[in-house]
Amino acid sequence: MKTRIKELRAVLGITQVELAKHVGVRRETIVFLEKGKYNPSLQLAYSIAKTFDLPIEEVFIFF
Repeated sequence: MKTRIKELRAVLGITQVELAKHVGVRRETIVFLEKGKYNPSLQLAYSIAKTFDLPIEEVFIFF
């Protein structure tokens, strides 16, 4: 799975730490998500998408 988290964070001007705190995970989780080394739970994917005010499908690219 690929994500647009890094790109979307840049648009909002938020750091990995800020995003992690907002969705209730550690910064390392955000790092692994951005590198495609971690598949989030549905709840985490929803929380991240909600942070960016986008549907899950626009944040996470499933192939």
